Amino acid sequence: MWDQPDIAHYYLGVASTNPDRSSYFPAIEKKHGLPMSHWFDQMSDISDWKYPEQIAYLRENHGFSQAHANALVLYCRGSKSARRYDNFEEFLAPLDPIKQQTLKEIFAAITSKFPKAELVIAWNQPMIRVRDQYVFGASVATNHIIIAPVSTDVLDAFRPRLEGYVVKKKTFQVPVDWKVDKKLLQDMARARIAEIPK
Repeated sequence: MWDQPDIAHYYLGVASTNPDRSSYFPAIEKKHGLPMSHWFDQMSDISDWKYPEQIAYLRENHGFSQAHANALVLYCRGSKSARRYDNFEEFLAPLDPIKQQTLKEIFAAITSKFPKAELVIAWNQPMIRVRDQYVFGASVATNHIIIAPVSTDVLDAFRPRLEGYVVKKKTFQVPVDWKVDKKLLQDMARARIAEIPK
């Protein structure tokens, strides 16, 4: 069983972090042995520097990791969270109408068949969740949509039905204007849901 924070990163290649920048602060304090007030003072002293200069300052002079430097710099610049979307509609908004329609049909195929399936945004990607476990996710690229059944066992079992698609170790790709195969998605979702402990 995969840890839930690792799901989106493992299957869709997106960052698997708590979206709140402040979630890094306890680790920063522990690693460097100084309270965050010290680091806020440091950032105040270089507040007129450019983003790359601030990152370099923390990394080169204080041994910060890229992730810790990025969290502190962006927090001090007013970006308290890496969360970009609060709901599916916000995720769809910047996409062109064809991608929007395809994604709506993809997720509707599953949520219409499984009433307990919940469409959520996790790690800035749309995901289907059932009983607090992720079942299915999608990510949008320029020329295709990446679909992840959130189970390599399920994907492997369905490989014969995925002939004609680009199939990777954990995902498969469909065109942005895909004629959605509802039965395929529903069958994959059913197989994934069957893996979830009741």
